[in-house]
Parts: sequence; C-alpha cells; structure tokens
Amino acid sequence: MNILEKIIAQKKLEIAALDASALRRAAEQTPAPRDFLAAIKRRRFAPRPSLVAELKRASPSKGILAPHLDLFQVADIYTQNGAAAISVLTDEKFFMGKLETLRELRARNLTPDTSHVTPLLRKDFTIDETQIYEARANGADAILLIAAALTNDKHFADLHACALSLGLTALVEVHDEAETERALKLKDVNLIGINNRNLATFEVSLATTERLRPMIPSDIAVVAESGIFTAADVERLANINIDAILVGEALVTSEDIPAKVRELSGLQV
Repeated sequence: MNILEKIIAQKKLEIAALDASALRRAAEQTPAPRDFLAAIKRRRFAPRPSLVAELKRASPSKGILAPHLDLFQVADIYTQNGAAAISVLTDEKFFMGKLETLRELRARNLTPDTSHVTPLLRKDFTIDETQIYEARANGADAILLIAAALTNDKHFADLHACALSLGLTALVEVHDEAETERALKLKDVNLIGINNRNLATFEVSLATTERLRPMIPSDIAVVAESGIFTAADVERLANINIDAILVGEALVTSEDIPAKVRELSGLQV
C-alpha cells in the first residue's frame, strides 16, 4: 500500500464519523465563499504568477517541517507580503493540520468588504461530498480534488459539480497526461493544478509542469505545485504562462519568511 492509498483509507474512516446531514445544513447557512479563482487570476497579465502560500507543518515525503509554527501569524505574513491566496492543510494524521485552523482564519476575515480578504483553499484529500460540505461549513473558498485519488470518472465529476454548486472553486490536481485528459473532461472545469511531485517515487521536477502545460487550454487557469523554492523557479514557470504557484515547504522552512514570500510573490518593497 503506497502513501496515497494509506491516506485514502484513513479518510474513509474519518468520513464514516461525520454527520453528513448536519454538515450540509451548516454549509448552506455559511457566508458565500470568496472568489478564489478571481484572486489568483488578478495577476494573469503581470510578470509573475500569483502566489498561493501554504500553511504546512509536515508532510509524508519530508516529515516534520515546522511543528511549532504560529499559523495565524504566518498567515498574516503571507497576506502582507504579496500572497494572493492561502492554502490550509487540514489533514491531521499525515500533515499535522487541523480543520480548526481553516475555521479560525475565516472567522478572522469576516468582513462585508470581500475585496480585502485573502481567499482560503482547504488542502485535503477529498473523496466524498460530505467533505465538501464540511469545507464550506468551515470557511473554505476552494477545495482540492486529486485526480489520482478519484479513479472513478463519474464520482470525480460528481464531486466537482458538488463543489461548484456550493460556490466553491475546485482546484483539480493532476500529475501526468492521463490525469490531465480526465480533468479536461470535467464540466465547467476552470482551474487545474499540476503537481510536480511523483506520488510513487516522491521525486520532484518542474519539467512535469512544462510537459503538461501545453495540454491545457488558455481559458483554464493553471497552478504549478511542489518543487518551487526560488525566484528562478518562478521565472521558469512564468515563461510557460502559469497563472499561479502553490508553495509550502520553501516558505515555512525559511529563516526569513516575509522575505521568502516577497521573493516568490514578486512583491516590491
């Protein structure tokens, strides 16, 4: 059993403990999501891709990265230094994340003026509609759908449609050509993430994004994920018309987080 299979098995246990009806009611009563897609596309014609900055304490591939990080302080740093959106890892067992972090961040940003708040991506392994309701109920503006974890095309399409029906942006993550083709068949797909990490070997290469980017039509926004550490990496991705980058490890392990955020976001101070 590889790591993705282990994670999915754990998710099934977690989902079984959820109250689907209560979460659906809660989702329908929460404030409308902010426009995550618009936030990352604002810089589409800027020199650099938008930065989706991730709050991340650990990962299965790298182990513990920043166990004592003050996530709320770091979220403020992200916003103040040019991040267009924030990715919040909510998986506890494998990434040391918490759903409460997402909920608290949204609570801190409840304001009628949605143009001055940073939209939030719930970064988790979504395999059931109940998790989508849970994400919306806890303040997510976007969710992640990983093609490798959703091998049944109808189920994949149903989850994507469910997210859109709730006003959420769905970031559809792919790793290879076959997954990209499946993602492009989804109705109304408007955001695809290309993960540069091989889920079997954990090897990371920006060449993955370079290889898959030409397959995706220009009217669909593209996010490059994993393996992005320097301004040179960002420039490399800008050259192939990537709309946004999702970065976690390089930020949370930096000795100077504000400076690293500015380096990757392109914010001039």
